Amino acid sequence: MTVTETGVQSYILFRVEVVRTERISPHMLRVTFHGPDLDGCTSAGHDQRIKLFLPLAGQAEPIVPEGPDWYTEYRAMPEDVKPPMRTFTIRELRAEAREMDVDFVLHGDLGPASTWAGRAKPGDRVAILGPNALHTPILGYEYKPEADTDWTLLAGDETALPAITAILAAMPADRRALVFVEVESTEEMRPLACRADVHVTWLARGGPAVGGGLLREAIGRTELPPGRPYAWLAGETSAITGLRRHLVNERGFDKQDVYFSGYWLLGSAIE
Repeated sequence: MTVTETGVQSYILFRVEVVRTERISPHMLRVTFHGPDLDGCTSAGHDQRIKLFLPLAGQAEPIVPEGPDWYTEYRAMPEDVKPPMRTFTIRELRAEAREMDVDFVLHGDLGPASTWAGRAKPGDRVAILGPNALHTPILGYEYKPEADTDWTLLAGDETALPAITAILAAMPADRRALVFVEVESTEEMRPLACRADVHVTWLARGGPAVGGGLLREAIGRTELPPGRPYAWLAGETSAITGLRRHLVNERGFDKQDVYFSGYWLLGSAIE
């Protein structure tokens, strides 16, 4: 809920509730939220970030401070009332219908978001810190290729799949893209694009995430298109940093043309 020089908050809080859920794959759940004020939310598309606040046990909805100093107040909250906060990607925003879709990776009760999503049902209430439709420019996304980019490389594991899916949906029709997605099994694979200029490669580990170099190995043996590239990489920290080094040091990518983010670290909860 940062206030900019214009006096308009770039992000504001939306109180929402679950209206439906849909199992996209064995380990991916799409939750649709509705809120009376969601028409005040906006999105730049691509990997548009939001903050999701979840209720603690026994709470009907999370207690979240509002206003320009909300984060300081949030950090000072007692642990028995402080709601878990996690970062997610907007899969789709239908502002006119006041609805938002968010995709969750399900991995049991290993973290608050997966635990909550695994039990989510219509009527459950959460809070979302999302981009304010009254603020320009839209903040909170990282997919930003230069205008003279010739092609895009998208790579990540299942935790990056919601963002990759949203990026592809918002990508210009004439943008060539190579997409590499690492998932647990072939059951997690699904159609991502129906365009001839987007090539998707699925990589199945055959088990839980181990933070290995599956993405790097696959991309390392791939002939890349000519021209200026832009790479967007996200997933397990060690795997993604290794892939970035490969692209910059061995494939000639300029550092400014590579965005990378460690969404989780091996040995920690995947959230």
